[in-house]
Amino acid sequence: MFLGELERQVLQYLWASPDADVKQVHAALAPHRESSLNTVQSALERLFKKGLLSRDKKGHAYLYRAKIDREHLIAKLIDSVTGDFIGQGENSLVAAFSSVSNELDEAQLDQLEQLIEVQRQQLQKSKNNGNYSAS
Repeated sequence: MFLGELERQVLQYLWASPDADVKQVHAALAPHRESSLNTVQSALERLFKKGLLSRDKKGHAYLYRAKIDREHLIAKLIDSVTGDFIGQGENSLVAAFSSVSNELDEAQLDQLEQLIEVQRQQLQKSKNNGNYSAS
């Protein structure tokens, strides 16, 4: 999955300001970029078709909201990119992640360690409940 610059900006706005119509999104982005109302509408439509936004009709306009939070989108993007390059059972993803983690500070590494521990506990719980399937 690829996201263009405008799509990323639209998502950033909708994470901060849910339930916005195209005019609200356009007005919010206008000080930072020169995009027509139609261009913003097209970006909203693309994000909706990608399953990243939901929308409800209100009068003659749609109200858009992010369907996925930032963390889940990042995970989806990582999975999309790595899925094209990494085979099952391959350790390239772990190696690449280790390389990137060199740029993290101590607080971020602590947070990462806590997240990994939560994942280990969930994996162990799944194994104990018989829900784990080794592939």
